[in-house]
Amino acid sequence: MTAPDAGRGIGNGERAAEQTTTFGFPRDSFRILHVSTGNVCRSPITERLTRHFVSQRLGVLGGGLIVESAGTWGHEGAPMESNAETVLADFGADATGFTGRELLDEHVIMADLVLTATRDHRAQVISMGHSAGLRTFTLKEFTRLVNAIDPATLPPLDEGVVMRARALVRAAAALRGWLLAPTLEADEVYDPYGAPLPFFRSIGDEIHQALDPVVTALTGVPART
Repeated sequence: MTAPDAGRGIGNGERAAEQTTTFGFPRDSFRILHVSTGNVCRSPITERLTRHFVSQRLGVLGGGLIVESAGTWGHEGAPMESNAETVLADFGADATGFTGRELLDEHVIMADLVLTATRDHRAQVISMGHSAGLRTFTLKEFTRLVNAIDPATLPPLDEGVVMRARALVRAAAALRGWLLAPTLEADEVYDPYGAPLPFFRSIGDEIHQALDPVVTALTGVPART
């Protein structure tokens, strides 16, 4: 078994100073894995927007938080779609250095939270095993659950973003059976692959709206107005 790229999502020179596990991952970390189909449109947008929004709130992407992505039919080594890069630029997020990758068992094993674009992606991740069911959600499903969690019940940020993030996932998993989607489509982020830029931008807006409360819950810091 080979470890996936341990450097994806680790910022600001932290990699050299980490205490690592056998697989080369930090011991005290929280790994968010975004999953779509090709890993060239939706999941790259979601990965880089998550990094960007966390950095906006905390001033840095660090503290053990690692954000990455993969695709169930990932285009290994492929660049991000140019329209996806444009969407990220609209939000001021960094698209540089991205390369697509196929979802592997190791990615699921190491992830503390898996957020997928669709219900089908969620089912595929869970079918891989590795006790992924309690930590795998569609992005919009997770947003709906997070919105129902009282922030006061989560550990304060001064106890560390990792502890807060783990508590958030446990709370969301506990609520899953109680807060169902109003429609099946409500939990979907549709694929913009091959679509014109306006559709990509509409998908980017959907992802932004879904991510905002999640990042606020993770960091305890609301978006700047």
